[in-house]
Amino acid sequence: MALDRLAEVAAPAARVGFGLAAVGRPGYITLGRDRDLPDDRTVDAMRERAYALLDAAYAGGVRYLDAARSYGRSEEFLADWLSSRPDAGDVVVGSKWGYAYKAGWRVDTDVHEVKDHSLAAYERQRAETAELLGSRLDLYQIHSVTPDSPALTDRALHERLARLAGEGVTVGLTTSGPAQADAIRAALGVAVGGEPLFRAVQATYNLLETSAGPALAEAHGAGLTVIVKEAVANGRLASAGQEPAELAACAAESGTGCDAVALAAVLAQPWAGVVLSGAATTGQLASNLAAASLVLDEEHLARLAALAEKPAVYWRHRSALPWQ
Repeated sequence: MALDRLAEVAAPAARVGFGLAAVGRPGYITLGRDRDLPDDRTVDAMRERAYALLDAAYAGGVRYLDAARSYGRSEEFLADWLSSRPDAGDVVVGSKWGYAYKAGWRVDTDVHEVKDHSLAAYERQRAETAELLGSRLDLYQIHSVTPDSPALTDRALHERLARLAGEGVTVGLTTSGPAQADAIRAALGVAVGGEPLFRAVQATYNLLETSAGPALAEAHGAGLTVIVKEAVANGRLASAGQEPAELAACAAESGTGCDAVALAAVLAQPWAGVVLSGAATTGQLASNLAAASLVLDEEHLARLAALAEKPAVYWRHRSALPWQ
């Protein structure tokens, strides 16, 4: 499995991945993006920013790169960067299908993306991804599965995904919402021909939203690679002026940024394989990567554990974040 290659990379930063959600399109819901991204958010300007971040990530030891069909031109930017960097043949590339980008390169729009987990959507988006990433695609995930998603019960879709796995692409899913644990456990029961279909799961987990933790531990125990997204809670745990006081105190004591502490707390989970950085600037990325070598003691971890919110509260707050 392609994701197994990550275990062969000695650099600690290999456990930190880089996601292009914020730089593959002109707007996103992470706090501070109005300041972090260039005022002129043309395609060329965003491509240049993406290249700079990918260069910095690779130089810093990152070996997992994350895109999606709904992240604007993220797959295009990533494909072009890969073509320009023949020395980066050791990176593992993941992307997702199930959401279509609908914003038309605008931030001021009512609809940014539309969800569709049907077999027809898979076939269409798989062809689009293949045209851009070709044989460089290692992991293809169903985007934002919830317990009621038809992707968990559509046998025709499962058969088609199993064929993709037979072609050498790892099949996975990402989850979202307050019932992530239910979706993960349902996915663990999906099999084709007696073999588990999903070999990777990507979920939201951070100091404020820990409810998926037990299910992610079960997934890890079942042999799935666990990838964590939104480890800084869309900026709430980074340097956006909204950091909890206890997090700020731990950061001051450790001599790092709040973002590094938040990421390190996730990396400390025994089931966490790769934790994604969603940095929009090279400075943020450098700060995020400091987490790879930061070891938090039990006292710090216990203090930080008290920050967890009820899932319904966390996801209600997240759904209210503006695109910027």
